[in-house]
Amino acid sequence: MALKTRITEMLGIEHPIVQGGMMNVGYAELASAVSNAGGLGIITALTQPTPQALREEIERTKAMTARPFGVNMTIFPTVNSPDYRAYAQAIIDGGVKIVETAGTQAVREIWEMLKPHGVTILHKCTAVRHALSAERAGCDIISIDGFECAGHPGEDDIPGLILIPAAADKVKIPMLASGGFGDGRGLVAALSLGAEGINMGTRFCATVEAPIHDNVKQAYIANDERGSYLIFRSFKNTARVGKSEVSEEVVRRLSQPGARFEDVQELVNGRAGKQLLETGDMSKGVFWAGMVQGLIHDIPTCQQLIDRIVGDAESIIRGRLGSLLA
Repeated sequence: MALKTRITEMLGIEHPIVQGGMMNVGYAELASAVSNAGGLGIITALTQPTPQALREEIERTKAMTARPFGVNMTIFPTVNSPDYRAYAQAIIDGGVKIVETAGTQAVREIWEMLKPHGVTILHKCTAVRHALSAERAGCDIISIDGFECAGHPGEDDIPGLILIPAAADKVKIPMLASGGFGDGRGLVAALSLGAEGINMGTRFCATVEAPIHDNVKQAYIANDERGSYLIFRSFKNTARVGKSEVSEEVVRRLSQPGARFEDVQELVNGRAGKQLLETGDMSKGVFWAGMVQGLIHDIPTCQQLIDRIVGDAESIIRGRLGSLLA
């Protein structure tokens, strides 16, 4: 039995499983491994230092897989914003036909560049109202991110068990469920709640091909479902990171009266996080991690992980759920 949905048809993939685009993780090694295993791998545009470097990473990915893959473009206002349009042009020049986007409404300018070139837009949202707005603006697929997710879960604190069906009741285009997914049970649950596939970030970090240090992968295994912190809540820019001595210190500093971002900047900046992922020195920064850590107990290859998820999902649908109808 194959799990065929609008997601698999639109993206041209074998299984309804998408790898989220993750900063300093979404390189060709991981994306190609996910795509070769039948899912959709995604490289992260802004992990590359320049648009030309992104062009080269796209070509490197093409050399490692003949199957579809995508590129992530996340747009947030920063002091020194990258040249987003130049990165988008690199995607166009590379012939990539699937782009995952996230961030502010400014991302729609990038959609306007990409859409005439036949690019399918997959947009990440943390609220039903945002999903409906993106649908009206012309995106093709919604990735709805529940409160459980790593990274930025939004400010509404709605878990997937409610957010996914609430979105499915109103969104007409295909929808991926994101946040808290890591096994076949989750895939079946997502399909039951109205999604047509799952988007996984943290779970793919704990795979053989993830280009991060083994110390970080072991941290995902060591942490349980309680192994994350929400930071930046007071700044209305909530982020979920893995539990560690550094993230504990971030929480401590930000709990002080009058705390400012500058009080933790050296602990949470992107350079520190990149160094942590590359060297495995867990004192260097924080790392993104979702509640799904409680379901991570090993470090398989991407092929093994996807085969396991799909096999378990099929067994649940054929077996336990099917027997309930008797």
